[in-house]
Amino acid sequence: MTLVPDNNDYPVLINEDGIKIKTDRMEQERLYHCIFEDKVYLFYKDELGLLHCYEVEDPEAVREIAKNPKDIENILKKHAGV
Repeated sequence: MTLVPDNNDYPVLINEDGIKIKTDRMEQERLYHCIFEDKVYLFYKDELGLLHCYEVEDPEAVREIAKNPKDIENILKKHAGV
């Protein structure tokens, strides 16, 4: 499964080489994501401009995010037990 939000300005792209991140298009302190090879990848640029990357392998979380990507933060909190 491969999925990125349908937006030409979105800084996370997927192509035949894998995931590409255009950090110059990223807003600081905003969460970006994509689904690639049945995992959710999260990207976050902090207030210092440093890029943080996280991987979510939980199949149930991946399915929920794929179905409802606008609710990603609540889904992540639910699966993290927060």
